[in-house]
Amino acid sequence: MTGLIPTKGDGVTPPRLRGSMTAASPRAAAPRLLVLLPSLGTTTRLWDGVVARLASGPDAPRILRVDLPGHGASPVAREPFSIADLAASVLALVDEVGGGAFDVAGDSLGGAVALELALAVPERVRSLAMFCSGAAIGTPEGWADRAAQVRASGTASVVAGSARRWFAPGYLDAHPDGPGGHALKTLIDIDDESYALCCEALAGFDRRGSVAAVSAPALVVAGAHDQVTTPALMAELAGGLPDARFVELAHAAHLVPLEDPVETAALLSALLRRAHDASPYDRGMAVRRSVLGDAHVDRATTAITPETADFQDFITRYAWGEVWSRPQLTRQQRSIATLASLVTGGHESELRMHVRAALRNGLTRSEIAEVIHHTALYAGLPAANGALAIMREVFAETEQTEETNG
Repeated sequence: MTGLIPTKGDGVTPPRLRGSMTAASPRAAAPRLLVLLPSLGTTTRLWDGVVARLASGPDAPRILRVDLPGHGASPVAREPFSIADLAASVLALVDEVGGGAFDVAGDSLGGAVALELALAVPERVRSLAMFCSGAAIGTPEGWADRAAQVRASGTASVVAGSARRWFAPGYLDAHPDGPGGHALKTLIDIDDESYALCCEALAGFDRRGSVAAVSAPALVVAGAHDQVTTPALMAELAGGLPDARFVELAHAAHLVPLEDPVETAALLSALLRRAHDASPYDRGMAVRRSVLGDAHVDRATTAITPETADFQDFITRYAWGEVWSRPQLTRQQRSIATLASLVTGGHESELRMHVRAALRNGLTRSEIAEVIHHTALYAGLPAANGALAIMREVFAETEQTEETNG
């Protein structure tokens, strides 16, 4: 499901997050925003070496680095939260620094939050990079055990295990005074309860059935020595994303941005160029497939004739690559506006298509019915009555398809 990120329905607000901002190059004409998210037990310093390389040059983006709850500059957390809650908090922080569309990259837990953002607000995520991460990480039982250990003995009790998981063999010996040792010392200062709550958020995270809905170009990077998010798991993740590049680094383990900031910066720069250089047609086709579904777009493409080719190119570039790709409205909000416009105009064939699209965009059946009900005030009862009939037919077809597939 896409659209606004769901948060808790029990009145508990998502955790507050803080971070650090690096200004764009003064020579950049229209600087992009790159959001960098850390792994569990690390802080924004995970990205120090990467930022130092990305922040130079005429096209350097603005860079927002975010700390997890109880990590670095972010306040501690005392109430449970989900990965979706963390994504909502990141989005709120993005809005504080200007909002709009952005590129996002994360390592491990940060990568999971980045994936949640790409699924929940696809109209705002321009590109997605996941380092040593996944659509599900570890097992619920493993995370529950880690949370219990930290609550009982503190984050100091997981330093030895983290050293084995985080770094390739020989890395710490080769860099005794490097950032790896500093990261392990920082781990001791992480708030115990916040760390445990992050573990429990990971225990409840599983987006493996949703990755095909990601519309942004993606980068998936694995460390050959990573025993948690193994190269095989990362390659499987990349294979499920519609537009992903997979890279395995032979000398790294679980903290790729720290172990190899040079290669990380190079890979991110290439991804940003790829996302920036995507033509309106390619961008539009990705959004069109995400909203309308592959089956519909494949039928429309197969039916193209020399006489209709220019029109199909036009709607793909302009309607989907430009208007539907603007970040000012979510896809749910665009579906509401589209349904109201189609009911008013009496465009029944298009209405049928966009009722299906609204369902794909995350609107519920009752919300779709309410949009048509509201539109009746301004478009007239006959138009709304016909629209409701079409809506019922689409819902019935959807139920039949679900029963057949089930």
